[in-house]
Amino acid sequence: MRSTALATIPVGVLVERRKAKSPWADYLWRPISVLAGVPVTEAWTPMDGGKDVQLFYAGHALIELHRTETVYYRENLASGSPLLWVVIRPAEANAQLIAVTADPAEGEALTDAGHDIVETVAMPESVALTIQDFIAAHHVEQPFVKRRRSPPEHQVPSNGDGKERRRDG
Repeated sequence: MRSTALATIPVGVLVERRKAKSPWADYLWRPISVLAGVPVTEAWTPMDGGKDVQLFYAGHALIELHRTETVYYRENLASGSPLLWVVIRPAEANAQLIAVTADPAEGEALTDAGHDIVETVAMPESVALTIQDFIAAHHVEQPFVKRRRSPPEHQVPSNGDGKERRRDG
């Protein structure tokens, strides 16, 4: 499927693999942070850790920026602690990096996907500045218009006492 994004931001993702204390899972996966830009490192390169906890560079993703989502990006930045939503899918050997988004609405929608892990991480300052520039260039304020309900055309208006008004003519 072709993307409709007007801009993209390349990022690298670090995830933690922790030995599970469960008979149903060997490991627990958790996104730890997002790096601005893409490091020159192969995906799933071990970065640090010991026997029970290991940190991996999971690979890179593109944060897609869409003109229609600028209000959500703006709310995220205005929160004081802007976040990115990272989606990974656990697999037998490693997890699979699915997506990274700056849109809180999309991040929440991605939690409905089933077995995927969706976690928030702090947004790097350079990513926040890029998003801020995108908002300045593409945001269009939409005035709020309260819709008024109108009666269906087939309904005969009443005079308020529960009786239909008589139509003459």
